[in-house]
Amino acid sequence: MYDSDPEPVGAIDDDRLRLLFICCHPALAMEARVALTLRMVGGLDVPEIARAFLVQDTTMGARITRAKAKIAAAGIPYRMPTADDLPRRVTGVLAVLYLIFNEGYLASSPDAEPVRAELTGEAIRLTRLLHGLLPDDGETTGLLGLMLLTDARRPARVSSSGELVPLGEQDRRRWDAALIAEGQALVRERLASGVAPGRYQLLAAVNAVHTDGDAPDWAQVVALYDQLRRLDDSPIVQLNRAVAVAERDGPGAGLAILDALEPALSGYHSFHAARADLLRRSGRLSAARSAYDAAMQLTGNTAEVAFLSRRREELDAG
Repeated sequence: MYDSDPEPVGAIDDDRLRLLFICCHPALAMEARVALTLRMVGGLDVPEIARAFLVQDTTMGARITRAKAKIAAAGIPYRMPTADDLPRRVTGVLAVLYLIFNEGYLASSPDAEPVRAELTGEAIRLTRLLHGLLPDDGETTGLLGLMLLTDARRPARVSSSGELVPLGEQDRRRWDAALIAEGQALVRERLASGVAPGRYQLLAAVNAVHTDGDAPDWAQVVALYDQLRRLDDSPIVQLNRAVAVAERDGPGAGLAILDALEPALSGYHSFHAARADLLRRSGRLSAARSAYDAAMQLTGNTAEVAFLSRRREELDAG
């Protein structure tokens, strides 16, 4: 599977970052590149990768097997890309780093800590290295900013009793001010470039709004998601936009968007958790109970289960 005479290391001195670029060969479809690299380099197991792609474990296992078979059948070399090749492979590498970070921050495995700092920390370390290699790549800068602004909130994300704390209820004094300042500086750097932002830059901008001042400007958040939808109109983006619309216009407006997403996101716990919260705020308590139950059945994050369970019990008590 490896060439006997590999290309020189070149600009990438970090072993793991180098392997990321080697695995993200452009001959493979993007989803296959990302899934295979998450398995081989990121250390994620098949169920974790399947959850990241919102597919069944068997589907993801077959996808990874097919990717390995294609590499063997086509004789695709696992060789170090040249400096000129790096920009062609960076999209796949960024996707892998983003999913590794998310798996650490959202920790979907039942036997894992609520936040897997070893994954978030490694994703940030590798993205910093990549930013040093490609300082003018807007999406690399955006992804680093997104990770820093998200990780800055980690100290306040789980309560002392082990329960998830929603963003709006977090103690902002516990956020990492240095990471926020660095992340917001990266967002401003991209805005000043005058180049149209990509997906990660827009997500970083959303998080910059969340960490600026005492409360988010929800109209600005919705506007950023509207811009993001022109690049990525996925159900997940629409879900996040629905939450922002609910904050701006009320829970009914958010629910109207969520109702249209149910066929695509019926197996995604965050969809049911968001719907439960908006149903609760709308006074539709019976439907909210069902949505909380669905969310708890679909998530393996212990901190999130504790939070959802308490909210569910409050409905019964109230």
